[in-house]
Amino acid sequence: METSSHVINVKDLVKKFGDFTANDHLNFQVKKGEVFGFLGANGAGKTTAIKILCGLSLPTSGLVEVAGYNVKTHPEKVKSSIGYMSQKFSLYDDLTVFENIRLFGTIYGLSSGEIKKRSGEMLSRLGIEEQRNRLLSTLSLGWKQKLAFSVAVLHRPKIVFLDEPTSGVDPITRRQFWELIYQAADEGITVFVTTHYLDEAEYCNRVTIMVDGKISALDTPSGLKTQLDCDTMNDVFLKLTRPN
Repeated sequence: METSSHVINVKDLVKKFGDFTANDHLNFQVKKGEVFGFLGANGAGKTTAIKILCGLSLPTSGLVEVAGYNVKTHPEKVKSSIGYMSQKFSLYDDLTVFENIRLFGTIYGLSSGEIKKRSGEMLSRLGIEEQRNRLLSTLSLGWKQKLAFSVAVLHRPKIVFLDEPTSGVDPITRRQFWELIYQAADEGITVFVTTHYLDEAEYCNRVTIMVDGKISALDTPSGLKTQLDCDTMNDVFLKLTRPN
C-alpha cells in the first residue's frame, strides 16, 4: 500500500535493449487522483515506460514504485492495483455488454454480488441499462470505448492506464470520455493517459513530454506554455520534439 500521496514514484529509471537505451534516467511522481498526461512522438519511449509501470517489464536499473509496490519485487501486486485500457479495443464483440462486464469482473476477483451491483451502477451512469443484453458488436465505437474505460475501473483500482483511449472517435464522444475520466479522478483513481490529440493535454493536471527516451518537460499545461512562450500545447509539443 502506498504510504504517501504519490501513487507512482519513478527515480532514475533506465531501460536498455542491448546497446539501445529506450528510457534514459526518467524521474517523476504522480499524485493520487491526478490526471497525468504522458506524451511523446512514436519511438520516444512511452510504451516501454508504461509496460514497466504496469509490471509487464522490468527496468534495467532505477526505482519504480506503483501503488506502493516495487515493480521489480512485487509485479503481481502492481497488476492487481491497476486498470488498463489499450489503444485497440479490448472487450469481446461476440459477448453481450453484461457478459463482458461479468467476465472482467471475475478476472479482477470481484464476487458475483459485487459484479451485479457495480454493473448496475455502471450501466445506469452510462445511460445504457437497456443495452445490457446486446452483443457488443452492435454498439458504436464511441460506446465501446466508454464501456471499455468503465470496465477498466470496475474493480476500483488505484491507477488506470489509458493508451490513446479516444483514438478514432468523434469530438463529442471524446468530450464525454473525458467526463468519465474526471469522474474517476474525483473518486480518487489516478489516471495515467497517453494521447496524440494535443488539445487533450489541456485537460490533464500535469503533462510530461518524452523526447528520445528522456523527459524533456514536465509541468501543468499552462506552466509549459508559459515556459516555452507558446499559445497551445500543440506548439509546446512541436517546439520540444522538433526544435530545428
